[in-house]
Amino acid sequence: MCIRVFLADDHAVVRDGLKMLLEARADIQVVGSVGDGRAALRLIPELAPEIVIMDISMPGLDGIETTIQLQKICPDAGIIILSVHSSSVHILRALRAGIRGYLVKESAGDEVVDAVYAVRAGDYYFSRAITEKVTNDLLEKGEGSSGIPLLELLSAREREVLCLLAEGRTNQEIAAELFISVKTVETYRSRMMQKLGLRDFASLVKFAIRHGLTTLGENGFQG
Repeated sequence: MCIRVFLADDHAVVRDGLKMLLEARADIQVVGSVGDGRAALRLIPELAPEIVIMDISMPGLDGIETTIQLQKICPDAGIIILSVHSSSVHILRALRAGIRGYLVKESAGDEVVDAVYAVRAGDYYFSRAITEKVTNDLLEKGEGSSGIPLLELLSAREREVLCLLAEGRTNQEIAAELFISVKTVETYRSRMMQKLGLRDFASLVKFAIRHGLTTLGENGFQG
């Protein structure tokens, strides 16, 4: 069954380019596209897409306000913001509105398919160019001004893998316990580090300790 995607961007060339990239995948269908927020609010409830990719800057009603209103009428739609802005202010404002992903336009072509799959699976997705910026802001308080704890950037399965890693389990042991492949464990590990803006395994384990995912203490961790 195809993943149903809706596009909202005031530049037709962007919409056409995204549609071409997405529909190159057999399991993704673009069910509609518009150039402004008010038109999006009219059509999205009727077309019922699973994913909405929305420009942050649109005439009449911008992407943030459209997202806020859309959350009230279509709460199950996963919204991915598309923007030229990569400042923490814009990102955290979008998170506060209820988005599940944030793509910087300059890299959107390389990441849009990955973003759709991730959000469809219940994860958050941020452009690699802004992941560190987002997580640095969130780490200062353990949560951002959006009120979303940093831990919630991870899926339930990612948190499960992280907990086992923090307890000192090997990739092979985790794979056996969770009935997944070693390669899948490695993928989860890499993806968690990317989401959290962490550069090494020791930092990942310390994150797990700080957030109560293991009973080990940081002083007892040999990183």
